[in-house]
Amino acid sequence: MTVFVSDLIYNFLIAFGVILGASFFAGVGAIINNHPPFKTMMEIAASFKIWAVAMAIGGTFTSFEVIDQGIFKGEFRGVIKQIIYILVALIGANMACIFIRFVKDCAQLWLE
Repeated sequence: MTVFVSDLIYNFLIAFGVILGASFFAGVGAIINNHPPFKTMMEIAASFKIWAVAMAIGGTFTSFEVIDQGIFKGEFRGVIKQIIYILVALIGANMACIFIRFVKDCAQLWLE
């Protein structure tokens, strides 16, 4: 497997894990504070998406440097790779939100 593909897998799973972990622990905090856990989990998941993407790509400054080099020095291959990394991280964050919504829907079906 190439380095590019393995980096894509890492970016996807890091963004997925950041959303899932933050939402899970926010749900635990909501239970402790006697608030609705799934509502809290969904709010945290929605608000943490951009942070999950930033974590997955390893910080924003590296990406901006690569994009800067691509635009001003003509290295467009690096720009395209960074855009793909960001898109894959966004997909990972959105899939985690969908997964949390799926768990919420399954819990509601199970409790009925």
